[in-house]
Amino acid sequence: MTAAARTPARRQRATRTPARRADQDQPTAALISTLQDYYRQMLFLRRFEERAQRDYMQALIGGYCHLNLGEEAAVVGLVSQLGAEDYLFTNYREHGYAIARGIDPRNVMAELYGRVDGVSKGWGGSMHMFDVTHRLLGGYGIVGGQLPIATGAALALQYQGLDQVVMCTMGDGTTAIGAFHESLNLAALWELPIVFVIVNNGLGMGTATARASAQPDLHKWGDAYQIESVRADGLDPVATAEAAAHAVGVARSGRPYLLEVTTERLRGHSVVDPAKYRTPDEVERVKANDPVAALASRLVALGVQDAGALEALDREIKGHVDEVAAYAAASPSPDTDTLFDYTYATKVPNDSRRLPGQALYPQPATPGRTS
Repeated sequence: MTAAARTPARRQRATRTPARRADQDQPTAALISTLQDYYRQMLFLRRFEERAQRDYMQALIGGYCHLNLGEEAAVVGLVSQLGAEDYLFTNYREHGYAIARGIDPRNVMAELYGRVDGVSKGWGGSMHMFDVTHRLLGGYGIVGGQLPIATGAALALQYQGLDQVVMCTMGDGTTAIGAFHESLNLAALWELPIVFVIVNNGLGMGTATARASAQPDLHKWGDAYQIESVRADGLDPVATAEAAAHAVGVARSGRPYLLEVTTERLRGHSVVDPAKYRTPDEVERVKANDPVAALASRLVALGVQDAGALEALDREIKGHVDEVAAYAAASPSPDTDTLFDYTYATKVPNDSRRLPGQALYPQPATPGRTS
């Protein structure tokens, strides 16, 4: 068979594993409360990211900006199963993870604005959020850059005999790089307490997963390293949370785990990506799979919310996001003298504080020339 003949099949999206919907069973009071909590969190992330998109287009946010729009159920479900002492590493699409981890949204937005009250003091921006208090250790701009570091963190926990685990999230495109396979191999060999999570939205930038990976069922990469793995429906926060709970439990017992959650990306790879690689039919399919709208419909179907209550909650959250943006706008910009203050965790002798364009060493005076 020629490569041309294979192309149509390889363009297809990887098959989803059907997940049990929470409303197929008679809902308990606890389940209803969980669904309501998940919906509030997901709606806040949706409105926060929409505001970030607007502010970026108005040049209030600089640098790169990648949004969690469409991935809210996966974000909320995953983070809900981490303990306060567990560690989270993620990639540059991390605003939602920072907020779900408990970081004040005002500080997240201030970081997007590049202000001193930001998570990284205004120097990290959208892609490099870091907060040791909430055990969020990045925000990494290099694809897969977080994997070896997260694996090392899991080794440190094991070495110290601690009970914490590491969760390391990544996009589907990351599974094609060497660091992914090296990290899984070491984690399996050393039996490290880490959960690797592939957030598979079907596209590595603009390339369909099945066109970039010889194994489009990405969780099956775990088989090569004898790591337990599963695929979960990342459009359902309850299904995601259930899968994450099991994965975290396995990691806490001293074995790595590979979890793939299938979700959607409602916008392009970044704010400036028009996503012209999507067909009109695919755009409509993605809209139909909106996890926030799906959970709203589920709550209405369960009889615990009505349209009026949902609209009131939306107004409340939009007001909160407005306050978050106002806080970020009022925060001052960092002084250039602080640019290198957080390069190292401790003082390092002779560390360079040279700004761009400055000479590495003082230039000798030119004979016969006066200043």
